[in-house]
Amino acid sequence: MKIKKKILILGSTGSIGKSTLNVIKRHQSKFKILCLSSNKNYKKLYKQSQLFNVKNLIINDYATFLKAKNFFKNKKIRIFKNLSDYLKKNRKKLDLVIIGISGLDGLKPTLNIIPYTKTLASANKESIICGWKFIKKNLKKYNTNFIPIDSEHFSIWSLINNNKKLISEIYLTASGGPFLNITPNRLKKIDVKKVINHPNWSMGKKISTDSATMMNKVFEVIEASKIFNLPTNIIKIIIHPRSIVHALVIFNNGIIKVLMHDTSMEIPLFNIIFNKSNISFYKKTNIKFKNLNGINFIKPDKKKFPYINILKMLNFKDSYFEVILVTINDELVKLFLNKKISFIMMQKTLLKLIINKDLKKYFNKEPKNISDIYLMVNKVKNYLKKNEKIFN
Repeated sequence: MKIKKKILILGSTGSIGKSTLNVIKRHQSKFKILCLSSNKNYKKLYKQSQLFNVKNLIINDYATFLKAKNFFKNKKIRIFKNLSDYLKKNRKKLDLVIIGISGLDGLKPTLNIIPYTKTLASANKESIICGWKFIKKNLKKYNTNFIPIDSEHFSIWSLINNNKKLISEIYLTASGGPFLNITPNRLKKIDVKKVINHPNWSMGKKISTDSATMMNKVFEVIEASKIFNLPTNIIKIIIHPRSIVHALVIFNNGIIKVLMHDTSMEIPLFNIIFNKSNISFYKKTNIKFKNLNGINFIKPDKKKFPYINILKMLNFKDSYFEVILVTINDELVKLFLNKKISFIMMQKTLLKLIINKDLKKYFNKEPKNISDIYLMVNKVKNYLKKNEKIFN
């Protein structure tokens, strides 16, 4: 009997988790999902457990966990209030862990699961941006492979093929979001509904907002720099409205490599899940040559996308800069989505705050452990609360 690949999915009810399960569903006989997790959506989690015969579930929100206890009573499923509790009872080595959690809440579980898996695949931007040095240390210590899930970073990972020393430049592609073809003046009247209406990708409100401001690309430059241990000044952003090309790598031997695929996260996830295995194909891809003819690349307009200017501030060294940037952006996006500040004010405020002397003084310091990261997050949040006049 063929041994099934043992998988754990953290954040299974989110976009990445659901895409992962869609891939596994088509080849279910090859896999054994040992555990799924969600923050609050325990009813969706239960449906997933039934479909994939999963006996262990994690519900991270404690109030929801207590509420779900009655729901799961007599259902022959073990529920845990966090990953640490699950690992106390389940210490067998996994083949693959998928991290689909969003936000800095994903850092601690990422570090905790590394000793128990052969391969870690993560889409958790914030953890990589703010805590990569701790993730990298654990990966090395426990001999765990790492594969990035984001389409751009998966593309770079696929293209460089251990030729890192030959890399001259890397271009991460951006669609330009919903406002590519409007003038900067018209952005003053943009509302939440228009911001979250992404033309190519189906994403949540937060990441759709980050796409509209192009903050997600600033984050991806930082991610790429850390994951591949490359200076930030060779990683650049180029707008490609069709979102067919996900990354370009220019080598100093004259070769340019480009990776293309449809706008579906299932494609990188399929290739991660079936990495180096003899699977026939994802599904038949009918090439639409009309979409490939005249592929457009456009230099980003810094007036329309002022966050691009943050790239000049990036430092190859680890510091609190990334933690402060991520926290300010998270808080301002929440205010925007709750209609407390305008789209333009959100951007102006962030650019003002990121050079504020009270916060800038931490840019030459670095966190010594993950507790330092969470302390800085709280420090920035408290600073923003005390200085609400900045948003007016």
